[in-house]
Amino acid sequence: MDNLNDIKALWLTAKTDSLPSSDEMLRIVKKFRNNRLRKKLTIIFVALFCAALEVATMFVYKSTMITTRLGEVLIIIACGVLVFTNTRSMKRFIDLKDCSNKDFIEFLEQTRRNQVYYYKKTQVLGMGLSSLGLLLYLYETASISTAAFIITYTIAIIWTLVLWLVIRPRSFKKQSRKLDETLRKLKEISKQLD
Repeated sequence: MDNLNDIKALWLTAKTDSLPSSDEMLRIVKKFRNNRLRKKLTIIFVALFCAALEVATMFVYKSTMITTRLGEVLIIIACGVLVFTNTRSMKRFIDLKDCSNKDFIEFLEQTRRNQVYYYKKTQVLGMGLSSLGLLLYLYETASISTAAFIITYTIAIIWTLVLWLVIRPRSFKKQSRKLDETLRKLKEISKQLD
């Protein structure tokens, strides 16, 4: 019977102050879900606004070159890719309401896999279309003189390179770090609860 007292003493000395309560876990899940849904809705509305603005520009601005129209179409398609992928991924976040710690960890691991796929495939497609669209769109305006061409394309190419080589990787690393930190914390909590 002494072993039972030892186990009881050990059980009572375990520090559980750092473990969140069930209400706290639900709050974490709800906050994560609502934050992601808000970001996805914002991206969808901004992409739809940009596409609508581009369509309006097509009707107002009467271009003389096919490159301008092709650039406009590529930008609209890039906006469509953004709307489609974010609308599709919203379903996962809407369905995330009541779940166990294990389910939420699995959800976060799937979110990480989706994030990597988006970074390597979908974002490359969308940014490639919009970058090419921008460069084609600017051609008509830039072709009025050699100086305008050099200045316009220098600025456009520098901006595109900054997006591809600086902003895109930093954004991915920042989002990955946040997601990995959340996942690590939840795995620690799950291990302590098991």
